[in-house]
Amino acid sequence: MGDKKKHINDAINLIENEIGEIFAASSMYLSEAWGFDSDTVFFNKVIAVETCFNVFEILDITQKIELKLGRTHKTTDKYQSRIIDIDILFYDDKIIETQRLTVPHPQIPNRRFTLQPLAEIASDFIHPVLNKNISQLLAECNDKSNVEQRNN
Repeated sequence: MGDKKKHINDAINLIENEIGEIFAASSMYLSEAWGFDSDTVFFNKVIAVETCFNVFEILDITQKIELKLGRTHKTTDKYQSRIIDIDILFYDDKIIETQRLTVPHPQIPNRRFTLQPLAEIASDFIHPVLNKNISQLLAECNDKSNVEQRNN
């Protein structure tokens, strides 16, 4: 919602200032809504960050960043349009399963809008639960929604 590119760029700047150095960033991607109907096109980008924070500290910081950028609430039972949504996809090769957070993000293999930018920067990264690299997951993904790479 709103100025999508600006929201993503603002989030990236805040992540770099508050979490750590970004050492890889995908192109921007446009995609259709996933999991609900919407006339809105979505912008997606994947970044890799070097950090000294643990995954729960990162979750707290990213949620504060979302609030700073105008996100009013997290959805838990249904998907909807939002100003910004920051997901933690992986934390190295760690597997974390708590009520508060699951890493790797459980929807990675189902979402082309995540896999395409992820493959751009980490195609050989092995998913620690599925034991497949990102390129394999993208090739096997059943999501046929349109995901279009854009120049930043």
